[in-house]
Amino acid sequence: MKLRSRRMVEGLAKAPHRSLFKAMGYIDEELKRPLIGVVNAGNELIPGHIHLDKITQAVKAGVRMAGGTPMEFGVIGMCDGTAMHHEGMKYSLMSREIIADSIEVMAMGQPFDGLVLVTNCDKIIPGMLMAALRLNIPSIIVSGGPMLSGIWRGNRVDLISVFEGVGAVKAGKMSPAELAELENVACPGCGSCAGMFTANSMNCLSEAIGLSLPGNGTIPAVMAGRIRLAKEAGRQIVKLVEAEIKPRDIATSKAFKNAICVDMALGCSTNTVLHLMAIAHEAKVPLSLSIFDEMSHKVPHICNLRPGGPHFLEDLDRAGGIPAVMKELAKINLLHLEVLTVTGKTLGENIAQAQNKDTSVIRPIDNPYEPEGGLAILYGNLAPEGAVIKQSAVMKEMKVFTGRAKNFNDEESATEAILEGKIEPGDVVVIRYEGPKGGPGMREMLTPTSAIVGMGLDKEVALITDGRFSGGTRGAAIGHVSPEAAAGGPIALVEEGDLIEINIPERRLDLKVTEQELVRRKKAWQPLAPKITEGYAVRYASLVTSASQGAVFKI
Repeated sequence: MKLRSRRMVEGLAKAPHRSLFKAMGYIDEELKRPLIGVVNAGNELIPGHIHLDKITQAVKAGVRMAGGTPMEFGVIGMCDGTAMHHEGMKYSLMSREIIADSIEVMAMGQPFDGLVLVTNCDKIIPGMLMAALRLNIPSIIVSGGPMLSGIWRGNRVDLISVFEGVGAVKAGKMSPAELAELENVACPGCGSCAGMFTANSMNCLSEAIGLSLPGNGTIPAVMAGRIRLAKEAGRQIVKLVEAEIKPRDIATSKAFKNAICVDMALGCSTNTVLHLMAIAHEAKVPLSLSIFDEMSHKVPHICNLRPGGPHFLEDLDRAGGIPAVMKELAKINLLHLEVLTVTGKTLGENIAQAQNKDTSVIRPIDNPYEPEGGLAILYGNLAPEGAVIKQSAVMKEMKVFTGRAKNFNDEESATEAILEGKIEPGDVVVIRYEGPKGGPGMREMLTPTSAIVGMGLDKEVALITDGRFSGGTRGAAIGHVSPEAAAGGPIALVEEGDLIEINIPERRLDLKVTEQELVRRKKAWQPLAPKITEGYAVRYASLVTSASQGAVFKI
């Protein structure tokens, strides 16, 4: 066993280094053990992170029990919910790269032997996974777990209920007093928001790909099982160091296909496409949109979780969690069971004893909700490089739809038009210049999509954007349209009143104008001036690639 940390603490020349550690109270015996970096994303800004101090302490206890020495450091994290619908959301996806970079800096500056990455919310999870695969030292992801659902007037609710309540108030379907009552109970405590939104999607997929322990994606934040899982992760990282098992030994091409398979079965957030591609990029594993489309056709949708269905993460956990989902998928040979995981065992060994304890939550593989997966990749003259939709959250009436374009060059103006009743049945709301470069930062569009649903227009109005959607979005909402408007993509050429045809079964997204007309419009097109002209956002816009490539940096 070769320990990276020896270059920092061993030998005559490292006496000054040891002296600095002793200034913090470390003793010689601790410095002789494997040194484990424990990355704590906890802060007082995110309900999913407010309790991570306790999770981190449990991880550190596990590391010590196994004979290692934990050394904690922090990373940034922002809450997508409170960043939504203002300039702050531009910085959400941008933060993913900073998180990955900062962990790289710390783990190279202080050469840890292994890492435990304590996380929970949207961009923090993929940022940490990217760092683990870039560094390729033994690593385990540990999440803080999902929030429980709230109860309002006898109904189970979550954060999305409040977002949609705003539209309901504007439509006269709910009073402001009722909305105030709802906002007090929808998010009852700590944890990542209670449905299969982006945070929980990525926590489940970290489990599916093999980089976290079974239960990581679903054990609720408030359960003692979450603390026990964190302790086990602390113990297991020392074993991984001893066995020299590294993230790229686990996150292989087959493991990514397993994760995409689970993604489709669960109906995860559309953001998983963006993040899995970025994580695969760090793992040096080729991954394209075509693989997602291929798996979408093969994998049945067997879990109907919020926002598209009635169930919450706590229900999925009680039903057996991700191991039970994977056990169903394995029945028709959809998974590569021979892949290695952070348990030190194969996926097949991990799920051998799994049981589907509630077939109303995890449908048997021969009785799915839908024969196809939860996500779909659309192509056409409006999205030559692809676009993404959560088809499991689309009303049947909207799976094939043609509507009139209503164009907006930012999220705010679109939301204002929706809430003021300027969007009518048969419209397609087009929000552009919100892509990775044009935003910059590719904002999520939960506010306008929730307003459409809350106002009862989700059976009659679609929305397309070169930006993103929250995992909580439902309805005919098509995101990641590539190339983006700022790069001169066809979405920039749409004119008011143009007909747009959406055909999800045929995977098509088309602007109903001639090729000659598109050529004419392209010649006359002029890009908008940059929306932000200083700071990190400018550097980000100059380096970021298309959403169809995971919005990773060029270098």
